[in-house]
Amino acid sequence: MNERIGNCEGPDCEKALQNLYLFIDQEIDSASSSEIQAHIDECSDCLGEFDLERVVKSLVSRSCSEVAPEPLRQKVLVSIRTVQVHISETKTH
Repeated sequence: MNERIGNCEGPDCEKALQNLYLFIDQEIDSASSSEIQAHIDECSDCLGEFDLERVVKSLVSRSCSEVAPEPLRQKVLVSIRTVQVHISETKTH
């Protein structure tokens, strides 16, 4: 990730942005995490990028754990059963 994002520039921005996903997922050593947190606290461009990535990660995570509404679930189950019956009937003929 060597490309510049927004107005971010310089070695501190580059390091923060290169390690952003590790930082968000808390998969980075505590010294680097503290350094990145301090930079994000001072750099509004990197803070904006951090906030955006955190929101995207949250939305993706939430969409993977939501349960379909019951009417939709029933409609899908009926469709599956209809296809199963159709397949069974074609195999016996």
